[in-house]
Amino acid sequence: MTPRRSLAIMATWLLAALAAGPVVAASVTAEQAATPDGTRPFLLARPASQPAGRRPLVLLLHGHGGSAAQVLGRQRSAAPMSVWLPIADREGLLVAALDGSRAGDGQPGWADCRRDATGNPAVNDVAYAEAVVKRLVDEGEVDPARVYAMGMSNGAMMVLRLAQEMSPPLAGFAAVSGLMASDSLCQPATRAVPAMIVAGTDDPLVPIAGGQVHFGRSLRGGVLSANQTVEAWRGINQAGGAPRVSAVPATERDTRVERIAFGSQTGTARVLFLRVEGGGHVEPSTSQRIGRLYQRLVGPQNHDLEVAEEAWRFFVSR
Repeated sequence: MTPRRSLAIMATWLLAALAAGPVVAASVTAEQAATPDGTRPFLLARPASQPAGRRPLVLLLHGHGGSAAQVLGRQRSAAPMSVWLPIADREGLLVAALDGSRAGDGQPGWADCRRDATGNPAVNDVAYAEAVVKRLVDEGEVDPARVYAMGMSNGAMMVLRLAQEMSPPLAGFAAVSGLMASDSLCQPATRAVPAMIVAGTDDPLVPIAGGQVHFGRSLRGGVLSANQTVEAWRGINQAGGAPRVSAVPATERDTRVERIAFGSQTGTARVLFLRVEGGGHVEPSTSQRIGRLYQRLVGPQNHDLEVAEEAWRFFVSR
């Protein structure tokens, strides 16, 4: 390539960038909420351009051993849920990343519905999430009818509990690599909440067929299968009828994603099951790719879709 040709390409790129406007990024601040267990921290992301009026809020819950900072990509590692930051900018919404409490193994986690997960912290995480939402609603920033939640692993199991118990109720949730408790200390869910369930067939930690959750050599409590979890939410949401099945265009040989949607009629709460064939215990992402060493622990990562974008489309498509 000649120097003149190189300069022409660079100029084209520069003009395109200028035409697109400045690059914006959601601002992240450290916040606190008063709960029955004391003051608890969370990270709040606000869009760079803040529209007037009350906005949607997405709660993010990390996996066991994670943190709010890790979820938002502030620890120099791949963080698929950090894609919520550019979504917040684009859509004008707020994102609150919550921090779990340390339990018996010294790692941050959540008090989800698994009665036999003895390492879960003895705190009221439902009240914690409610306190975060109440603070932002009381301050006039958040629309209480448009509060959503997304979690990974232990965080996904906690999101399932939030969907059952949180007040006011969530407007929708996404649970990635986390399933419903087989021995549940929670009351059965009775209210409809749009549900997106993501599970990998080769998840070595949370088995898609159900059974004991494995974390290293320790057992972390039992879960239902992915199909049982989906069927439970189909019943709760009255999402009957034949499923609508479609395949996400595959870019790699090792994994592929199948979308299985139920109850998509207007006015009916829906259930969406993303079955990741060959996928492990990790969020699908096109941009946030985990390393090979980590994949040896959690299994293969799918790169055919951006799971945060998929969740946002599901939340707003009702």
